[in-house]
Amino acid sequence: MKIAVGLSGGVDSSVAALLLKEQGDHVIGLFMQNWHNTAGTLHGDCEWEEERAIAEMVAKKLGIPFHFVDLSDTYRQRVVEYMFAEYARGRTPNPDVLCNREVKFDAFLRYALDLGVDAVATGHYVRSEQRSDGRFRLLAGVDVNKDQSYFLCQLSQEQLSKAVFPIGHLCKSEVRRLAAKAALPSAEKKDSQGICFVGKVDLPLFLQQQLAVKEGPVVEIFADYYHHPVKCYQVFEEVEAPAELIERAAPFRYRRESGKRVGSHQGAHFYTIGQRKGLGIGGHLQPLFVLDTDVQENIIYVGEGQEHLGLYRKALFIKEQEIHWIAPDLEMRVGDQGAYDVRIRYRQPLQRAVLFRVRQGLFIDFYQPQRGITPGQFAVWYRGEELMGSGAIA
Repeated sequence: MKIAVGLSGGVDSSVAALLLKEQGDHVIGLFMQNWHNTAGTLHGDCEWEEERAIAEMVAKKLGIPFHFVDLSDTYRQRVVEYMFAEYARGRTPNPDVLCNREVKFDAFLRYALDLGVDAVATGHYVRSEQRSDGRFRLLAGVDVNKDQSYFLCQLSQEQLSKAVFPIGHLCKSEVRRLAAKAALPSAEKKDSQGICFVGKVDLPLFLQQQLAVKEGPVVEIFADYYHHPVKCYQVFEEVEAPAELIERAAPFRYRRESGKRVGSHQGAHFYTIGQRKGLGIGGHLQPLFVLDTDVQENIIYVGEGQEHLGLYRKALFIKEQEIHWIAPDLEMRVGDQGAYDVRIRYRQPLQRAVLFRVRQGLFIDFYQPQRGITPGQFAVWYRGEELMGSGAIA
């Protein structure tokens, strides 16, 4: 089998190439550059020239051909522009999920197939398998601390049919050991952090490339507000569902008079629900957390302590057009309901919930209230170790 490995310069993709070479596949290394602009990036993080040099040394060590492709235009159009647009709307996007769907397993995959390969491989800690009926299953990685199935939650059957994940059955420690044993140049390289292909960033500074700085108030919400709270039902105006389910999914609605001004900020679109760092407001026994952002009025609402009532919600809603199932035969029909394990952010422990399919979308009703349900982030649901589907939170 001829396989193109997405060599990133990191240890995971290097070991993926190593394992495929050892099992007799015809392997080529393919490095993709997806970002040029260094505005907002922190010095020394994810410098693509160094990454390419290491990837090329790995290919030479393994004795495999090395190719380079610049997909920065595609990445900017499909991932970075999406990021800016979502933050401008007061939502919190997940660029890594979009990068996998739109770049690694679309633009990159198509480029690799044009080179004559049968499939592409990456260093993701995830597994896939094909059932007897031909359907592909996406399974969590064996290493629960590194499982990256969350980031692949938007892949399709067509994409999975051309994807290979050689290290999904391994733990990180074993990957490091194999790299050291083979004396790969990436064996001691630290894991990358931050936004996929951009690196670790000062987010407000990064976003200021397109989003303007605009000073506004930080308003603290106190416990007495929740004696008679107000909910926001705008997204549910035409949703046909039980009233109690809508009530559990509806977020709290705050106004400037709901609390007390305790500081100022430089733009509500630079903040996200649940955020603690970057507020710069003292005088509290416990840290302040962002409860909500209003980009129209340019107001940030905060609460003291991680157990603040405003941080928790029992349910969430995903609009119909945002629902994605890994395979058509997994899809719930209107009126169906079922129990699944769900996570609303990477590395969150799986949470038990019931999914309710309605004509306008999908409700996820958790057994326990969830902290920091954030519009724009992806909710992902599993049955056992199999990832079944996902969707962006409304």
